Amino acid sequence: MNLAAANESLAESSNVLVYSAMAVYTLAFLAHIAEWVFGSRSAVGRTAAAITTDRGEPAPAGAEAATRAAAGSAGSGGTAVLERPKVITRSAAGRRDVPDGPGAAGTSERGDLYGRIAVGLTVLGFLIHAGGVVSRAVAVKRAPWSNMYEFSTTFAMVAVGTYLVLLALRKNVRWIGLPLVTTILLDLGLAVSVLYTENDQLVPALDSYWLWIHVSCAIVSGAALYLGAVSALLYLFRDSYEARLENPEGKQYGAFVSSVLARTPSAASLDKFSYRINATVFPLWTFTIIAGAIWAEVAWGRYWGWDPKEVWSFVTWAAYASYLHARATAGWKGRKAAYLALIAFGSYLFNYYGINIFVSGKHSYSGV
Repeated sequence: MNLAAANESLAESSNVLVYSAMAVYTLAFLAHIAEWVFGSRSAVGRTAAAITTDRGEPAPAGAEAATRAAAGSAGSGGTAVLERPKVITRSAAGRRDVPDGPGAAGTSERGDLYGRIAVGLTVLGFLIHAGGVVSRAVAVKRAPWSNMYEFSTTFAMVAVGTYLVLLALRKNVRWIGLPLVTTILLDLGLAVSVLYTENDQLVPALDSYWLWIHVSCAIVSGAALYLGAVSALLYLFRDSYEARLENPEGKQYGAFVSSVLARTPSAASLDKFSYRINATVFPLWTFTIIAGAIWAEVAWGRYWGWDPKEVWSFVTWAAYASYLHARATAGWKGRKAAYLALIAFGSYLFNYYGINIFVSGKHSYSGV
């Protein structure tokens, strides 16, 4: 069999697998939607509005979690008994003691069923997705991330894999499932339409083992930083929700939005999760830049040349360094820290999309 024909066949198989993964992720997206919708109709959602404190005031944010026992007993026709939440966390602003919400399913058996289906479909989509990435690597006989299409598909695979690893470690992260599969579908849709590149061979500057080291670290870093950014963004909504519950006379969210936000982790937990992710990954991003500088010396004879990609990699590093420094020294937590984390991740995105598409430089060969 002709080798070139075999490569073309594998490349086509890779494309089919990527499209198949997108189809499965779409089903996972619909299952996650059902999880949140049916969770909002659970006893927790119906009972939350009726919970009041001993002084007759509206319950604090997250009080819905106290109705888990009520949801179970009500579903079986028993008497609802409210229990005091066992896990309490201090908010970043130090103003509220708020329990984590019961999760995406909201203790609804039907919602939990759809959630489990969504996770199962996400696992299946990940396996098919990984098959597409590996097939591409075998077809081109190199690392499958030397252009924007390959980087995007591999990035999406690693992001999903990181989420599944956290789930396997029994971390409370199923709430990430819906925004994750949504953005993964957008990323893959952009990759297969606008960014698609044929299985070309490497340009000389990329023909190095540093391709495996530098770019793989960039992908893993970005996938984890993405999860931190999602947590920071959701923190802003959850913090606003908790603040509104403290002021019952002010404007409140609608019933469905309130039910969704009540089931997410508390603002303090989201803030902590985002910080831990970003702090853990920062050293790897630092190594990514160092590895890139070493590779630049091998390829172009200098460690640093103020190429646009190099500059924005450093800008991204400085943004995350500022975020970590502000939290450690100036006590920046809560909304200010979340805004800074989102700015830092926005810099990462611009470094990838903006620099590669709109700016010319030595990294232009990684373009569309």
